[in-house]
Amino acid sequence: MSTPLETVSKDATVVEAVQQMRNKNINALVVPTTPRAIISSTDVLDAVADGQDITDLTVADVMTTDVETVAPDLYMEEVAAMMTTYGIKHLPVVDDDYVGMVSSTDVTAHLS
Repeated sequence: MSTPLETVSKDATVVEAVQQMRNKNINALVVPTTPRAIISSTDVLDAVADGQDITDLTVADVMTTDVETVAPDLYMEEVAAMMTTYGIKHLPVVDDDYVGMVSSTDVTAHLS
């Protein structure tokens, strides 16, 4: 799991979010909203592939909502199974609040 958790406002521009991801060398940011949301590099790529100009978009325009989450005590094998089942690469780790983010890279490193 990656900590500290990196977040971005839903009102931030997509360009700001991408710059934050690049500066932190990560591929997803939690968007602290209800329902839970993240913005990932895949969300940005999808927007570009759809012909959208990301300089005109906010995080809210492209973020993934109602994201799956995991508890901090979940075994990595279960996390890997969830990622496979849902076809996702990032899962926010949630206790009462956000704790961190687990990525497919984290799973691969742990299970190899």
